[in-house]
Amino acid sequence: SSCLGNKQMQYETNSVDFKVGTDGTVFATRQLQIPSEQVAFTVTARERQTAKRWDAVVRLLVAQTSPPHSGHEKGKTSVALDPAQTPRDTLLPWPQHQSSHGLRRQKRDWVIPPINVPENSRGPFPQQLVRIRSDKDNDIPIRYSITGVGADQPPMEVFSIDSMSGRMYVTRPMDREERASYHLRAHAVDMNGNKVENPIDLYIYVIDMNDNRPEFINQVYNGSVDEGSKPGTYVMTVTANDADDGTTANGMVRYRVVTQTPQSPSQSMFTINSETGDIVTVAAGLDREKVQQYTVIVQATDMEGNLNYGLSNTATAIISVTDVNDNPPEFTTSTFAGEVPENRVEAVVANLTVMDRDQPHSPNWNAVYRIISGDPSGHFSVRTDPVTNEGMVTVVKAVDYELNRAFMLTVMVSNQAPLASGIQMSFQSTAGVTISVTDVNEAPYFPSNHKLIRLEEGVPTGTTLTTFSAVDPDRFMQQAVRYSKLSDPANWLHINMSNGQITTAAVLDRESLYTKNNIYEATFLAADNGIPPASGTGTLQIYLIDINDNAPELLPKEAQICERPGLNAINITAADADMDPNIGPYVFELPFVPTTVRKNWTITRLNGDYAQLSLRILYLEAGMYDVPIIVTDSGNPPLSNMSIIKVKVCPCDENGDCTTIGAVAAAGLGTGAIVAILICIVILLTMVLLFVVWMKRREKERHTKQLLIDPEDDVRDNILKYDEEGGGEEDQDYDLSQLQQPEAMEHVLSKVPGVRRVDERPVGAEPQYPVRPVVPHPGDIGDFINEGLRAADNDPTAPPYDSLLVFDYEGSGSTAGSVSSLNSSSSGDQDYDYLNDWGPRFKKLADMYGGGEED
Repeated sequence: SSCLGNKQMQYETNSVDFKVGTDGTVFATRQLQIPSEQVAFTVTARERQTAKRWDAVVRLLVAQTSPPHSGHEKGKTSVALDPAQTPRDTLLPWPQHQSSHGLRRQKRDWVIPPINVPENSRGPFPQQLVRIRSDKDNDIPIRYSITGVGADQPPMEVFSIDSMSGRMYVTRPMDREERASYHLRAHAVDMNGNKVENPIDLYIYVIDMNDNRPEFINQVYNGSVDEGSKPGTYVMTVTANDADDGTTANGMVRYRVVTQTPQSPSQSMFTINSETGDIVTVAAGLDREKVQQYTVIVQATDMEGNLNYGLSNTATAIISVTDVNDNPPEFTTSTFAGEVPENRVEAVVANLTVMDRDQPHSPNWNAVYRIISGDPSGHFSVRTDPVTNEGMVTVVKAVDYELNRAFMLTVMVSNQAPLASGIQMSFQSTAGVTISVTDVNEAPYFPSNHKLIRLEEGVPTGTTLTTFSAVDPDRFMQQAVRYSKLSDPANWLHINMSNGQITTAAVLDRESLYTKNNIYEATFLAADNGIPPASGTGTLQIYLIDINDNAPELLPKEAQICERPGLNAINITAADADMDPNIGPYVFELPFVPTTVRKNWTITRLNGDYAQLSLRILYLEAGMYDVPIIVTDSGNPPLSNMSIIKVKVCPCDENGDCTTIGAVAAAGLGTGAIVAILICIVILLTMVLLFVVWMKRREKERHTKQLLIDPEDDVRDNILKYDEEGGGEEDQDYDLSQLQQPEAMEHVLSKVPGVRRVDERPVGAEPQYPVRPVVPHPGDIGDFINEGLRAADNDPTAPPYDSLLVFDYEGSGSTAGSVSSLNSSSSGDQDYDYLNDWGPRFKKLADMYGGGEED
């Protein structure tokens, strides 16, 4: 096959037995005996213009072919390239040699070298790149095609091929930044689609053009550098990227500083590394107090910084000069003055002002004050105001005008951060502070507070105990001190208001409730006559020494013993309000009077504090006995006391415990008294039972009494029985249900004047009788009832005093029948004889209405 392609290639091998010609033909340099397996060597191809390099491993495989079908070909050897490196197949010819048939030429496969296409070509398009042709097209028609990215894969139709001639074209300008290379495969088939040649690989490389400017990653870069930095100090790095090929000058970026603002103290304070973009200081003199920030314009240019051919771009670098402590604080004046009252603490007496040119509110600016002399006792401290940075001289320990009238302090100021190297402290970093102390009226005080004195209890009234005086610290003021009591719980003491002498106003008693742990405590007040007056308090403690002023008391006060001796005894002791040695051991004895005491009882000593009381006689009747006992303590002189112990004597069981009956008997009740109590209880229960039976019987009689009218005709259900007291049984034995309101008002109007029912509201006015109240005041219900009772008592028509009284009426009147309709018979005759059975009070009614129907 013939091979058409780029002729600017140079080939080399690493084998002395094989060489590659300028057209890509691989041939043997001498006649070789090829091993039956394979022979391998490396072929290197270099492009003369760009010096690009490609390597391929060639393996020679020996294969016997069929005899030649023409007189010019005797045979051929097939050579395959390693597909791992490049999948091309090449037919290598053997060198020509003489034979009986003359020179013979060996056939080889087609090889296409890499194709270079410059980007951004202006055309015209389509532009031919290479021609692919097989030498078999002399015998049969061949169709050519290409496949791969850029042909039949996106991006589509970047490359095209003339299927008949094999010419391949590029259809549009190329962009290396979009795609730097393409890998296509060329195919040759006959008219039936059968493969004529093996596919070959086409490598197309887009040659870079300088069509992209450098681009900074940021348009503004921020950096910082300490003031006073030496030349060569690193500041920051700026970076620009170029999309062009970085291996060529098109993508090689170089940096330079264009301008610097401000140009102080030099117009070239910074420089930049042209290749790395590192900005460093190039001159000394950075001072934050003069210039706090620099603005540097940096330019990036490709083509290795060639300003004539390269493309450029700019960015801004803002460099802040950071503060270092290169300025010590300085006092604004060399002396300060202040004033403080004595005994005042936590008071600011002077403000110290300083000046510091470092950055405010930073450790390089914050001031720290220290008193270096003039205050050996530590009365003052200097605190820093966090806002103004001033030093506040504060009293932390009270000063005394009588001891120090003025202070001369020396204060030094420094910063929180240490000064930078090479900076010395200024002589203006110290100042003097004069503080005057003013005198104030101080309160008197008691030198010995609390003051303790020892004293026997019971000293007589008016005894001088001590002088409890106070001291006035104001030595330079002529003032008088007066004394008074502030607290004297028992009111036992008196103090002289002029000299503080304390005397007793009552007898001191150690056993008093106001004494705690033998100590009585009182508080006194000492006040001067200053302006304003001041006072102090002092406490006097009196330790009271015990004397024998309390007689012992017998314990216990009550006891129980069996009526026969020998079963048990009573242990007795004594209680004494005094303390040792005015208490036990005690002496217990029985008095001689009355004589029955020593006759019936005896005392046996157990020890110094306890004794036993027991029966002397063989039997003592059960009951309560008062046994007097004389108790004497061991004080000097001793005190005695006769105490009474109540002893309950009772019968006991075998264990020495009182029996139940015995306990009752011992309480002081004999057998006859107990029987009388039981009889009284039985009689009381019998009377209660008889009263209950009588009440039941009476209630039964009331319910079984025959009614005068049918209960269904009685619509009056508002009559209540309030009491049974009255004029006797005769007045109470009547049935009020027979008194019913007449059904018509004319029956009421026809009644005899002056006679009416108590449960019926009067129809006409009766002015001769007092009018009863109708609507009482809600709060005068008692007056209302009393007025109703008074009207009823003065009304001659009122019923007896133990009958029902009507105080008020609700509604329009009673719906009950009238007296004229009582006991109506079917024939219409009226019979009022039954009223005679109700007593003399209803006899008049029977006579009045008993005349017949006409009446």
